[in-house]
Amino acid sequence: MTSTVQVLRNPEEAAIVLDPIRLKLLENLEQPGSAASLSRVLNLPRQKINYHLHELERAGFVRESETKRRGNCVERLVVATAKYYLVSPEALGKLGAGSPDPESTQDRTSAAYLLSTMSRGIRDLVELRYRADQAGMRLSTMTLETEVRFRTPSDRNAFTQELTYLVSQLVAQYHDTTSPDARKFRFVIGSYPYIAPVEPGVGPKAAVTMD
Repeated sequence: MTSTVQVLRNPEEAAIVLDPIRLKLLENLEQPGSAASLSRVLNLPRQKINYHLHELERAGFVRESETKRRGNCVERLVVATAKYYLVSPEALGKLGAGSPDPESTQDRTSAAYLLSTMSRGIRDLVELRYRADQAGMRLSTMTLETEVRFRTPSDRNAFTQELTYLVSQLVAQYHDTTSPDARKFRFVIGSYPYIAPVEPGVGPKAAVTMD
């Protein structure tokens, strides 16, 4: 079965996928393909393609899809096990597992704090999905995403203050500190400038909306 996203949790998995040839193979294996067809597409010797496919299959990044008989030969088709791949911060050990720690960063308006928080979120989601899969249970999550176009920086600041107040009111209303059956959830609300499409001849600064 092909999943939407497969997360690489350790350096060994990341090293296998990040090989340039294997990246190209995975890009071309959203639909089933054979060593012969991939050899033609990538203009590489079939023997080399077979070697890299074997390594990818051994690590669980491709699987056999079907076999086809062509004359006296049997052609084996494989397909990628996921449509997208994501390297979890934990694959970098202490260098990537949510460092700098959000709790130790004072400036909550800094990009470092937001990056740290999002990294921790990815790390936690990877672990939670693994536990849910092992238990045969569905992981309960929620995603709320939107875009807001502010007229002025002061409007943005006012929006932030009002949003903070409303969220604090909701937390006070629903946070249960007494029930033994209550389940704790983590909510993260963040914002960053919209990334505008890059046009030919336009510098990178113009591709990001700024104050």
